[in-house]
Amino acid sequence: MNYAAQHHIGSYQHTRTETTTAVTPTVGRVRQLDAKTKGRQQSAERQTEIRTDSNVANAILKCTFLPKLKTAQSVQACQKTERDFYKSLSRLAEHYSIEPMQTQDFEFPYNITLSMWDMETKLKRTNINWDGFKLIQNSGKTYFVSEERYNTGTTLYYIPIKPLFKMLKDPKRKKTAQLLLSVCSYLYHIVLIPYYRQEESYLYWLYETMNDWVEQDEETAETETNKRELRNAEYIGDKIEQKLFNHINLKVFEKRLNRFKSVDTFDSECWKIARNAFALYTEYPSENIFRNATLPEKDPYDNDENEIIGMEKYISFIADIKGWLYGSLSDTINNEFSEYGAMEEPTISKRFDVSEIPTTNLDFENRLFALLDDLCTILDDYKTTEK
Repeated sequence: MNYAAQHHIGSYQHTRTETTTAVTPTVGRVRQLDAKTKGRQQSAERQTEIRTDSNVANAILKCTFLPKLKTAQSVQACQKTERDFYKSLSRLAEHYSIEPMQTQDFEFPYNITLSMWDMETKLKRTNINWDGFKLIQNSGKTYFVSEERYNTGTTLYYIPIKPLFKMLKDPKRKKTAQLLLSVCSYLYHIVLIPYYRQEESYLYWLYETMNDWVEQDEETAETETNKRELRNAEYIGDKIEQKLFNHINLKVFEKRLNRFKSVDTFDSECWKIARNAFALYTEYPSENIFRNATLPEKDPYDNDENEIIGMEKYISFIADIKGWLYGSLSDTINNEFSEYGAMEEPTISKRFDVSEIPTTNLDFENRLFALLDDLCTILDDYKTTEK
């Protein structure tokens, strides 16, 4: 199954009483946000800001600077800007281990423009999470602010638990299921992945909405089947959550990992996922998925509070990723998300002035989202695997 398939958002057609034959995969493209609405707005601080453009080739053309006036005062101001710029550039280059181009011999402001283009080009090549930087001029000081971001690619990270429920009842896969149970317990307790049976979760509300629709619809040949699917989603969700809640799954995680014997390719893939999860658990024992969640900058004069997709909406445990119920859920989700203009994503900002530079990075997020992708894939593959 292609887990990065594009799902087109068209006119919404309600299909509550129809059996869906083609459904959205768990980790799949929901929609590509419009480039005109996805960009961040200018911050409320109203600082003079020179930001690198996403098109590096046009970066030089799109940078703007104060006019170069031939007065003693303006010359001093330009010299101060240059000094601050190169000090900040030096700190930026050292932090990211980049050798900057020597541009001091070029005339101001072209030396600054060239330096920014050079750094942007090199950082894009060397930093997988590079999202750009801003040159800030504030209170007579000039300095860089960089931004690193994990790009989720408008992807739904929904972990289906029905395959795990079935696996636990399969004598041939019980050890495999217990290993994945430790993985999911780590995601539940430590990483804080939302669970669809928790009332505060986004998907809980959607499941309740589906239930209300079925109850209010006219009776059809599919009504009882749909009601049964909803009841099963609740039952399986409650049963698996009881198991995930038990901290014994974390205590015996390493033991299960070390004692596990792979019989086939499916087992080997499950063991690799568990190994990667345990490595994250060991290296980041208390970090959760929302630790660097940052909302995109908004226009301070825009009072619309419902234009950003929060991380809790596209990351969650879910009952299943097949059947009428998931088809209806995905229709509703796609329809709702089409109204949003941006996504909340893990982001780190670093300021390169005289203050201390943070040493944080997005290594945890890079590895965690890859883990979620692999876990969703292997759970979906369970049905086609036999020993």
